[in-house]
Amino acid sequence: MSSILILGAGELGLPIIHSLSRLSSTLPLPFRPTLTVLLRPSTISSPSPSKSNELTSLCALGTTFLAADISTSTVTELASHFKNYDIIISCTGFSGGAGTQLKLAQAVLEAGVKHYYPWQFGVDYDIIGPDAAGGLFREQCEVRQLLRAQEATKWTIVSTGMFTSFLFEAFFGVVDRADGVAGKEIVVRALGSWENKVTVTTPEDIGRVVAELVLRDEKTGVVFTAGDTVSYQQVADLVEQKIGNKKVQRELWDLEYLRSELGQDPENAIKKYRVVFAEGKGVSWEKEVTVNQLRSIQTVDVKSFLASRHSIIS
Repeated sequence: MSSILILGAGELGLPIIHSLSRLSSTLPLPFRPTLTVLLRPSTISSPSPSKSNELTSLCALGTTFLAADISTSTVTELASHFKNYDIIISCTGFSGGAGTQLKLAQAVLEAGVKHYYPWQFGVDYDIIGPDAAGGLFREQCEVRQLLRAQEATKWTIVSTGMFTSFLFEAFFGVVDRADGVAGKEIVVRALGSWENKVTVTTPEDIGRVVAELVLRDEKTGVVFTAGDTVSYQQVADLVEQKIGNKKVQRELWDLEYLRSELGQDPENAIKKYRVVFAEGKGVSWEKEVTVNQLRSIQTVDVKSFLASRHSIIS
């Protein structure tokens, strides 16, 4: 029986926990892993009814909790926690700030963990490189370098593209939903060009793929998932289909414009992201090369995502 520690229970952590629990229940009892979730002590003791209900639901899945604060713990302190687990899956996101992902990887290696799934649920950092958009993904590249420089701990990086919902967030700028203003058109913008493509996957689908990898496959190295890979032209067409008899306004934010915008606000992370996606390297791949396609795992494409969310563009 293996022991699995999931770091965090947020937008991605929860789907991974649920998928691991669901898939492990199909295994013979001796092969079912134990599931532990690392949470801040303040989260575990939170008086919030919604948080209490969330923790109760996790307990019902058979998970236990480990109280620790990643942001204030040293590498050695984290390693003392991590050494008790065979597999660690990081679902912390970028909320911990600069240096967090490297600290976690260093602690995993110091602890001698058998298999690590780092927080690399995103684009292909190998292709994008450490210097793109002012070093936006430098730490992610350094984590890969650290893991590749050793052989004691197996590791799997799951490249997912962006979360599907992110493509439709107003702050990202690709789909401007007009926010209910009467008479205002919905605007769809292309980053770089209308032919540029972007790969997207929902957290729920990522959870299913990760569970499959952890419990059935144990594939190592860099692997890929894709709920869908679409061009910005296709996004505009799909949004137009969704809203029926209205046309969307189409606007191109070319690379020159986006670089100029970033130059005026060089610390703005969203503007850095826009430049990376406008450059079009390492942000998309075809579904044929993905774990979900090779293992016949059904995923949600952009058309289905829009169909299931009535308010996403209205």
